[in-house]
Amino acid sequence: MNPLDAFRLDDKVVVITGASSGLGAGFARAVSGVGATVVLAARRTDRLNEVVDELRGAGCVTLSRRTDVSSPDDCKALVQRAVEEFGRIDVLVNNAGIADSVPATRETEEGFRRVIDVNLNGAFWMAQASIGAMPKGSAIVNVASVLGLVASRYPQAAYSASKAGVIGLTRDLAQQWSLRRGVRVNALVPGFFRSEMTENAVGLEEMLAEHSMLGRSGTQAEIDAAMLFLASPASSYVTGSALVVDGGLTAL
Repeated sequence: MNPLDAFRLDDKVVVITGASSGLGAGFARAVSGVGATVVLAARRTDRLNEVVDELRGAGCVTLSRRTDVSSPDDCKALVQRAVEEFGRIDVLVNNAGIADSVPATRETEEGFRRVIDVNLNGAFWMAQASIGAMPKGSAIVNVASVLGLVASRYPQAAYSASKAGVIGLTRDLAQQWSLRRGVRVNALVPGFFRSEMTENAVGLEEMLAEHSMLGRSGTQAEIDAAMLFLASPASSYVTGSALVVDGGLTAL
């Protein structure tokens, strides 16, 4: 057997949240490229439709639904639609996320709660809604951040707290579901990647040149490879883990 075959997702149904742009859109292209049927979810339907049209043009089987992951009802409706169409969910990639950069003394109640609601609560609502539709051998990939492990050089209390929570949530769900349900749960922990979320980060490349071992931000292909590892049978003996992909930022 070719070891690379373990990274294939042929005949697997993969749900990706936050799929309208950035890393999420890249993840959708990556899983479709290894044979997956893709269910895409995001709040911005115009951007979501563009990704869907692109994938369908390349021959990928796709389904999309506008979803606000901070709403448990939206999460349940997305899962119900996926199950109606495809019968099950094999992989959930909890990628939806938002960020702000506000000094803690000026953070508003609404702003802080919104970040937690989307990044942390949304990951839980999606996992809770999906687990009943996931057969043994399935996988959940929660997209966290290195800012859940180390201090940010920007004022991002809500974002950092939410991503630390995602890592803790991952461990607990893995403990509950890995043996009992046969569903692996892992966290993907990206460093800084050029995306819509980081495009306005002033001095990012200069900071990485000084404070990371590889001295640069990551590429979509580099984070795609790590995501595919956690989503596919290639990581069949990995659960409850946090895979850091950050160019050595957290190792210094």
